Amino acid sequence: MKSITINGSQRESVGKKATKALRNAGQVPCVLYGGDKPVHFAAAELAFSKLVYTPNAHTVVINLENGETFNAVLQDIQFHPVTDRILHVDFYQLFEDKEIALNIPVQLVGNSKGVKNGGVLRRNNRKLRIKALPANLPDFIEIDITPLKIGDKVAVGDLPSDDYSFLHSDNTVVCQIKTSRTAVEDEEDEDEESEEGAEAPAAEGAEAPAAQE
Repeated sequence: MKSITINGSQRESVGKKATKALRNAGQVPCVLYGGDKPVHFAAAELAFSKLVYTPNAHTVVINLENGETFNAVLQDIQFHPVTDRILHVDFYQLFEDKEIALNIPVQLVGNSKGVKNGGVLRRNNRKLRIKALPANLPDFIEIDITPLKIGDKVAVGDLPSDDYSFLHSDNTVVCQIKTSRTAVEDEEDEDEESEEGAEAPAAEGAEAPAAQE
């Protein structure tokens, strides 16, 4: 998984006055959890743009002025209700030998046969929650929808998960092709029906002489 680096400085005071002063200076108060004790630090608000305003999932490298470095993931973020400015960010520290749960975006590729015939692609889940070691976290979960016909769907149980486990039931639908008023039968189905129709008269004709005897 791709990583974003955030440079920050550890903060000694965590009171309301100190927090307000940080925000007025364009800094965002942050807390890193998951280690021996919480680490309080602050970073420039602009440093979070590539982490927050994107549909992609990332891990984070936190570099502090005192030389300490931590690997982490975004756990929670608070926005101002009016201005949408970032008020506070929580991170969770990563360890190579400990699994982490994370929401991973779903990426669909290919052109569905069902959509070509007028069906509608419905994305039931744009992100899936998985559990894995940090080294096995994927950037996204790719699904090829090319073979999907009208009425077909892809569930969590249909997806490979060798390096991680899904925190959803196997029957959780990820995407599906729904019918619509303009939908037509898939070409393959039409071909199969015409072949069956052509064979039927021949079979009846072959049985007729035996019945006359």
